[in-house]
Amino acid sequence: MGGMSDSPAPLADPHVVFDATEGPRDLVILGSTGSIGTQAIDLVLRNPDRFRVTALSAAGGRVALLAEQARQLRVRTVAVAAPDAVPALREALREQYGTGEPLPEILAGPEAATQLAAGDCHTVLNGITGSIGLAPTLAALEAGRTLALANKESLIVGGPLVKALAAPGQIIPVDSEHAALFQALAAGTRADVRKLVVTASGGPFRGRTKSELVRVTREEALAHPTWAMGPVITINSATLVNKGLEVIEAHLLYDIPFDRIEVVVHPQSYVHSMVEFTDGSTLAQATPPDMRGPIAIGLGWPQRIPDAAPAFDWSKASSWEFFPLDNEAFPSVGLARHVGTLGATAPAVFNAANEECVDAFLAGRLPFNGIMDTVTAVVAEHGTPATGTSLTVADVLEAETWARARARELSAKATAEARA
Repeated sequence: MGGMSDSPAPLADPHVVFDATEGPRDLVILGSTGSIGTQAIDLVLRNPDRFRVTALSAAGGRVALLAEQARQLRVRTVAVAAPDAVPALREALREQYGTGEPLPEILAGPEAATQLAAGDCHTVLNGITGSIGLAPTLAALEAGRTLALANKESLIVGGPLVKALAAPGQIIPVDSEHAALFQALAAGTRADVRKLVVTASGGPFRGRTKSELVRVTREEALAHPTWAMGPVITINSATLVNKGLEVIEAHLLYDIPFDRIEVVVHPQSYVHSMVEFTDGSTLAQATPPDMRGPIAIGLGWPQRIPDAAPAFDWSKASSWEFFPLDNEAFPSVGLARHVGTLGATAPAVFNAANEECVDAFLAGRLPFNGIMDTVTAVVAEHGTPATGTSLTVADVLEAETWARARARELSAKATAEARA
């Protein structure tokens, strides 16, 4: 199949099939006990003729679930990032498998997921949350695996590194917004594209002003109106940082300039994103809010998986609304465009500072508006990253370490001043 017409080729190209291997696809699922991982496993169990999971990885906090998944899927290997979780995992596996049945191999440590990503399989689903997913992303690409990418942070913090390794068609996006863009882009060539329109639900605080967000609580921020996600992603959706990250991701995946990527608020979360073409037509990809559809695209492309997710009941009336983004109340998207334009280590600083601030907010150490105030300050202190040199993993890690430390310092200072 031919690629899109322009050069350079985008990382995610619906016109290019990286590997059309027939028969059941061997999968490695990273982050198997999280939201993406559990829904992927549900899809696999319903389609045993299409998929076979060979290995699972998780952080190590839910070993009983990991052991249950391992038994259901009969995997060869399980991995946990936390070595001290191994005894509990081994005991949970014994309970699941019973006596006389061999247990799967157990890997442990910070590099365990990376080791699995480089292993023998067709597709690696990276469902890890946070920039710790960068090393597994790079390992999967270097090993020549198809990468179903739900870990947007690895692309954002390591964009040039990922682009240097990825072959055309090797990355299939799993974010609902980017799976939507991926499908809509199949209708035309890159030369036909006028703009990408990324939709946002607006989160739990849609319509509130910045002053009205001063005293929102952890519980309010975690009450997303349309999606059920992990706590970090849910808070990122409340601040719209998630949408800022998706703008950077869209730029990197599809090689579309930032000034041709727009964000629009769509509270119902039915339309997951849109592509506007040069002839004035707009193609929207729409399904009820359910991540199993995007996961199915990531695991099965170019084939579609029947009944992967619910469809609309068109016999029932519904209303679909669209609103402009309030950049004053939610400055995260504008800041993300800024760091994406700067490039180099600026996106890594943005992402790392945000992760630290989200942790502080969830722990009650930082007010809601303090998240973006602190991230903005850290990004400003970082300044314009050095140009003219190639980005390395060491550069990313160094920038992240500095950003995390500085975000903690500024968060603690803000908390102390608020209590004084």
